[in-house]
Amino acid sequence: MLFPISDDNSDRHRTPYINYIFIIINVLVFIFLQGMGGNDAFTYAFSTVPAEIITGQDIVTPERLVTVAETGQQFRIPGLQPTPVNVYLTTITSMFMHGGWMHLIGNMLYLWIFGDNIESRLGHVRYILFYLLCGIIASLSHVIVTYFSPSNPFVPSLGASGAISAVLGAYLLLYPGKRVNMLLLFRIVFSVPAWVALGFWIAMQVVSGLGILGGGNDGIAYAAHIGGFVAGMLLIKMFDKERPADRRPIFSRYIK
Repeated sequence: MLFPISDDNSDRHRTPYINYIFIIINVLVFIFLQGMGGNDAFTYAFSTVPAEIITGQDIVTPERLVTVAETGQQFRIPGLQPTPVNVYLTTITSMFMHGGWMHLIGNMLYLWIFGDNIESRLGHVRYILFYLLCGIIASLSHVIVTYFSPSNPFVPSLGASGAISAVLGAYLLLYPGKRVNMLLLFRIVFSVPAWVALGFWIAMQVVSGLGILGGGNDGIAYAAHIGGFVAGMLLIKMFDKERPADRRPIFSRYIK
């Protein structure tokens, strides 16, 4: 297992209050509103359901009891719950929800490492707008791919992954040479440029996403990851308002 644990923050000039708030909101929602994954009614009411976004209609379905043919084991699949808000708003509510502890911890780790640099660069208000807009685009990317693929449009999606993917795309474009510390097999720590760490990450999303389009399904919305990453790269310059003196060619900042 390979994942980042920290990066170089020597050039960060703002305290990332908004990034901290985003992390706190995600944790509090998971613990208190989702019941640490046990409150299916809340989770299935505020997640993004592709079929609801496509039709614009709130959809309610009964729970199902599914039997695994090979083992005879039975498990319950909760039904879609009434959505108390407009269904299109679930593209925002879903980005503050998670499917389990590992989902939450993994997302918050990436947001903690890379989000502070983007907030420092954009400023607090622009960072909020960038994060939410890209999160919505990521969610819609998943909806579109679901519509044109064999995937079940009634399966809800949730998580901050799409918005965080946009942060990673922005980070790659703005700070390709910044050093990122990676942890391998929970024992070995080494440093690589951001373009290596994040390039490897997006390559894995693309490969896995192609597998989904080929008929496989592991329950991960790779289209949201890829859509968010691309949105982050395309939109970051629109939100980036640093002084002209700071607008040197991207790679020249890291060439001595």
